[in-house]
Amino acid sequence: MGVNYIWDLVIKARRAGIAKEELVFKAAKVYSPYMELSLEAINAKTVDKTVEVNPFYRFEDIFRELFDVNYTGESELRQVLFDIVTHLLAEIDLTQGMNKREYYIRFVLRDLEAGLFGSQAAENIKLFTRDEQEIIAGNLLRLYETGEAVYLLRDTMRKIFPHSTIYANCEEKDELLLYVGQAETDAARARLALILDIFLPVRFQTEIYWRNHFGILDVEETMQIDHIALY
Repeated sequence: MGVNYIWDLVIKARRAGIAKEELVFKAAKVYSPYMELSLEAINAKTVDKTVEVNPFYRFEDIFRELFDVNYTGESELRQVLFDIVTHLLAEIDLTQGMNKREYYIRFVLRDLEAGLFGSQAAENIKLFTRDEQEIIAGNLLRLYETGEAVYLLRDTMRKIFPHSTIYANCEEKDELLLYVGQAETDAARARLALILDIFLPVRFQTEIYWRNHFGILDVEETMQIDHIALY
């Protein structure tokens, strides 16, 4: 599905790994009066860093004099001003749609990135997409509110590692068995380490299984020859 508003484009760019500072907004010379963005392909799924915008779609009062058809001088200066002002308008667009909880999630994420949860966490949070970062920050906020660490560990694992499962072994000791359900890589280990650092209660020990599941009687999927991990 395509985009039509500058805030929509900024969100889509962020999900594609493009920071809003990398976007350059230009006043479109040819545009539809019914659309804010002037895109070659209306339903484009990729994001170009240079974006042409119809300055009169929503912001005629702001740009009317700056782009008066009777004035053609200082085109470079007008372009720079347009880019700066449009970035500001996009930021206002983004924050207007946020509720109080979303602000709190932003604050928690900022603290993670600033190293308030440790330098290793500040490095590892970069390995997650923006959506995944917001999942972690949102559940960290819920942890402060509810204290339900094990539940939130499971919830975070399922959202970040969709094939994961957590088993509790509390008969003889407080132990969690974590089946991740994917190949073990340096990046995956670092991502898992961050989740455990935040949500794993201190009293619990862990056993981690990556691709191969430990065998469970009567569960055929875990009893595949040459693919059974030992517990």
